[in-house]
Amino acid sequence: MKQLFVLLIPTILMAVSCKKQDKVDRSNPFFTEWDTPFGVPPFEKIKNEHYLPAVKEGIKQHEAEIASIIENKEEPSFNNTLLPLDKSGDLLTTVNSVFFNLESAHTNDEMQKIARDVAPMLSAHHDDITMNDDLFSKIKQVYEKRNSSGLDKSQIRVVEKYYESFVRNGANLNPADKEKLRKLNEELTRLTVQFGQNLLAETNNSYKLIIDHKEDLAGLPESVIAGAADEAVADSLEGKWLFTLHKPSWIPFLQYSERRDLREKIYRGYFMRCDNNNEYDNKDILRRIAALRAERAGLLGFNNHASYKIDINMAKIPENVYDFLYKLWDPALKRSKQEVKEMQSIIDAEGGNFKLASWDWWFYAEKVRKQKYNLDESELKPYFKLENVRDGMFWVANQLYGITFTKLGNIPVYHPEVEVYEAKEADGSHLGLLYLDYFPRASKSGGAWCTSFRDAKYRDDKKIAPVISIVCNATKPAGDIPSLLSWDDVTTLFHEFGHALHGLFTDGKYDRTAGKVPRDFVELPSQIMENWASEPVVLKQFGKHYKTGEPIPDALIEKIQKSGQFNQGFETVEYLAASILDLDYHMLKPGDSIPDVLAFEKQSMERIGLISEIIPRYRSTYFAHAFEGGYDAGYYVYIWAAVLDADAFDAFKKSGDIFNKELAAKFRKYCLAEGGEEEGMVQYRLFRGQDPSVEPLLVKRGLR
Repeated sequence: MKQLFVLLIPTILMAVSCKKQDKVDRSNPFFTEWDTPFGVPPFEKIKNEHYLPAVKEGIKQHEAEIASIIENKEEPSFNNTLLPLDKSGDLLTTVNSVFFNLESAHTNDEMQKIARDVAPMLSAHHDDITMNDDLFSKIKQVYEKRNSSGLDKSQIRVVEKYYESFVRNGANLNPADKEKLRKLNEELTRLTVQFGQNLLAETNNSYKLIIDHKEDLAGLPESVIAGAADEAVADSLEGKWLFTLHKPSWIPFLQYSERRDLREKIYRGYFMRCDNNNEYDNKDILRRIAALRAERAGLLGFNNHASYKIDINMAKIPENVYDFLYKLWDPALKRSKQEVKEMQSIIDAEGGNFKLASWDWWFYAEKVRKQKYNLDESELKPYFKLENVRDGMFWVANQLYGITFTKLGNIPVYHPEVEVYEAKEADGSHLGLLYLDYFPRASKSGGAWCTSFRDAKYRDDKKIAPVISIVCNATKPAGDIPSLLSWDDVTTLFHEFGHALHGLFTDGKYDRTAGKVPRDFVELPSQIMENWASEPVVLKQFGKHYKTGEPIPDALIEKIQKSGQFNQGFETVEYLAASILDLDYHMLKPGDSIPDVLAFEKQSMERIGLISEIIPRYRSTYFAHAFEGGYDAGYYVYIWAAVLDADAFDAFKKSGDIFNKELAAKFRKYCLAEGGEEEGMVQYRLFRGQDPSVEPLLVKRGLR
């Protein structure tokens, strides 16, 4: 899930009517009650000029709410201090939810400028709250009496989490250090925004592979060629074929193109993003980010930024993460070296007089898949029409939890391609809304993520339903060919849908804890959903040929099952390499700096013995998770959570029913609805009845 912007007050994304203020522009949609269905944002009415005034007004209102708490002369209590703090900032959160979601999913130059302008304002506002001595004094008084003032378990946790947040954000610092922290936060906010904007611009503008002659398309499937022709037309290159640095474009080219020289060109274009010494270069920016984060960690009493970030995760300390990653690294590296041998033998047998390189991997991996498993991904795609896969994941949710999804046509959307579905409980009651935004465009960041326009929450003891959004970059329809998904696209959609279910099912009285789980727990709800995608009964549900409607044959399902461990050496190694690189950057000590980013990256990868045929999943200059997206010192969480998801799904498998209703109800309750009520491992044990085992993951990936 992509983290767009983080304030101390949890992002409660609600459409609210503006409180009465003097001289508020009522033509601004953020200052009036939304009369849209389900109170969703009226996207067609929101213009760029509305954001900045709304942010300023939101800050003003939030400041007034905080002042009201401070000015209360009664003895600080949960009800007069923590509760109003927990429910404060609704207008600001609403504005941020719309703006930052759209700034990632459908941006433009003006929005990017607004982002650069408002980011320091929001950082300063955040610091004004967390470093407010009077407010913290009241919170501290409630904290110190939390166990003797008649609070229930949920309220005690809210108090503890707020106290922890304030301390981690500088509340205990002296005035001079608070001022230092403010400046660090302001600069970090500016730099991370710039990092992401550079990456989007570089992805869109730095490299395009234009093919003029049809013979240069040798090996590419019909759907890939059609998509490239459409891309060319959209770029005023009629009669040509255009391949870009968006994954639905470059990955199929690497998989199928017989032109090795062109495969190298487009892959170099991809892995050199923001490393071209131009206006979009990110090397100096990330150097500065790493140094500033280290300095901030020292100011807050930690040895490095990794220690600061991981302190509130399940792993607790960086050393535990390194130990965990290294245990997986050795068997994964061994497996990847075997995969290299298999591919090199094909190259040699075909008379290729060259050594396998990183831009060859996808092409020869496909040949291995066909040779070992008699499976070509181009055989699968016709059965994975996007709409069928979407309906298949809805079906899985229905089988597990009894919920349904119904497409709505009367809901405002921010782009014509966006779809909206209403989620309902088994009894027909409203659960929430789900926005789906499938395809790449120049205005959208790369990758896939799940976010929300409104989080589930309570106001005046009434539950307000969530509005969740999934944003992807799947293959577009081309000509008369619909959007046909790769297997990676299929699992990605199921993955993000798992996050969406987490958001839809979240149920907690307090914003600070409802749905707020440790970073290395948050990928459990998403990754467990991927397991169902490859189950035969599920494949039969959504695997239907887009031309004939015929279900995917059993023989092809069997091939998918047998090839489940295919390429796992590569996939695990490239991921672990990026995870370790992320940690290495954030083990920097306060006061230290990185003289040369490329040298640092090279040394980091040489230390772990990364083979030349594989590069990290994200090289430094386009590592958005680490330097923009909120996963700094936390990219490891996907594989940490993979242990949990493999162990959890193993429980379903061993029960003899992958749709075991009893297990599903427990998973929903403890890991989805109430996940923030206790520490992550406590909640997991409540579901599973035992500690997770790493064995199911090793077996699943063929690393045992």
